[in-house]
Amino acid sequence: MDMLWLLVVLTVIPALEIYGFILMSGWVGGWNTLLLILLTGVIGAVVARYEGRQVLKDAQQQMQAGQVPGRVMIDGLCILAGGVLLITPGFFSDIIGFTLVFPLTRPIYRHYLLKWIEKKMKNGDIITFRRF
Repeated sequence: MDMLWLLVVLTVIPALEIYGFILMSGWVGGWNTLLLILLTGVIGAVVARYEGRQVLKDAQQQMQAGQVPGRVMIDGLCILAGGVLLITPGFFSDIIGFTLVFPLTRPIYRHYLLKWIEKKMKNGDIITFRRF
């Protein structure tokens, strides 16, 4: 099942991105499409860097206060994934990347990621250890 999922991801996503390139170049032209791809990559890298620094600062503050930065760690994972998607050429990946990096939409992903982790922990796929 995992191999089938990987095969679908590795074929459907590039096909979708190529479709987006063709569609956009029909609307605005080939050179403008290329410019848009480069522009979204640069803007995405800048936004991801800024948001990443904010999350790192929040994590440091929480650790100095003796708290575990759980939510902040999930935010950091979202920003990392969003940054990778924004640097990857493609319009559909850029849309998902911007929503992962943007602070107002990131909680949606955080919610589903926490639910997934909780499910994995209940199934025994993720094991946690406590110090005594």
